[in-house]
Amino acid sequence: MGGLLSYRGNLSAFDDSPPMIRDDTWSCIIVVATFWFFVSTTLILGVYGTLNIQLGPNCSLLIQPNPIFVQSVKIEEIDDTKPGLKLYGFYKSPSLDVVTTWSETYTATVQADSHKDWIYYLNRGSQVNISYNVNSAGSYVFLIIAQGSEGISQWLENPTYPNTTLSWNIVHGSGMIEQDIYISSSYYIALGNLNSEDVQVELNLTVRAFIYNTTEAYYRCTFANGVCSLSILFPQGNSVVLTSPGSEQSTSADDWTVRVSYGPRWITYIVGIGGLTAIMLVAFNLLNKFQFTREVETSVRFGEIASARAPLLSRKDDDISSWGSSYDSASSDEADLEKFLAGSLEGNSIGDGENSNNTRRLCAICFDAPRDCFFLPCGHCVACFACGTRIAEAAGTCPICRRNMKKVRKIFTV
Repeated sequence: MGGLLSYRGNLSAFDDSPPMIRDDTWSCIIVVATFWFFVSTTLILGVYGTLNIQLGPNCSLLIQPNPIFVQSVKIEEIDDTKPGLKLYGFYKSPSLDVVTTWSETYTATVQADSHKDWIYYLNRGSQVNISYNVNSAGSYVFLIIAQGSEGISQWLENPTYPNTTLSWNIVHGSGMIEQDIYISSSYYIALGNLNSEDVQVELNLTVRAFIYNTTEAYYRCTFANGVCSLSILFPQGNSVVLTSPGSEQSTSADDWTVRVSYGPRWITYIVGIGGLTAIMLVAFNLLNKFQFTREVETSVRFGEIASARAPLLSRKDDDISSWGSSYDSASSDEADLEKFLAGSLEGNSIGDGENSNNTRRLCAICFDAPRDCFFLPCGHCVACFACGTRIAEAAGTCPICRRNMKKVRKIFTV
């Protein structure tokens, strides 16, 4: 009987495995496609999305996109087209070894509860010296240097909080401030007036800036039509440098606003989703086959254990004609088991109805204890709690329907 149960369990495992693998395969495809869609969206619209940049005089901005994800770079002037901007292309990153120094003087009237700012793009190693003179007697202003638009925005939200800026000072009268630049970025030099009246301030800025050496550029564009673009080489990549003229060379306002956009390398995203899908499919199939092999081995081991108990039962199911019952339903299996177990003691209990009923209540494994447990989730009750626990620990499947057992529940008699 134990061999028969094991045979049925093996058939069930082979019949159920293909749909399970197919379901896992489709789940894998859906998960990978969804994951790669979000990754692609983040890269195209986030990391390499369109960006507006405001530039000051003597700007030297290095752009190094990843050649795996970016195929081209396009830079266009927005607002009015102003002369002076240039775009350079390099096969490798240019050296940051050219030093330029320039000075600018501003006479600014900062209105009450207002601010005024100037923007510069400075590379690491640059230095800013600011001499100031507050002409309004008895008045003070905030003089700050903030990194990027986020830094100036945080300072405007709370001007009296010093930790949001690179340099924060309350100034009155005359003096000088010096600041070293450690990170290449846009920097705002701003004056803030929290007084109830306007304040006039004179500023003298001296900037010592490091800019990129453009003598080895293989590509140059002067924004004749307001737009410049450059293809990114694959796979080695290349570098792009955007420069602006100094204040003494510019014939218009000393600030420019440009839009930087990246052309995605679509082949990367197509190959990426295909490659990830293939890897995940192989991993899922290997995992499913490994799990399926373990279940088959467990079923075989349990069948051998059950076969060792077979001499206690009748041999009539050893007939090859009885194998056809392996295709019956689970409920038919349990009924056959009940009938078979009761009939196995027929020679000793013929005519003894009470003994026959007692046999039906005994554990089908040990025949010593009553059936006082049932399996979850199938609900079959064929063993005592001790044998049921051993079955759950050894095989983990119900001996009647071969479903995986989650728990063994004891039946308490009141």
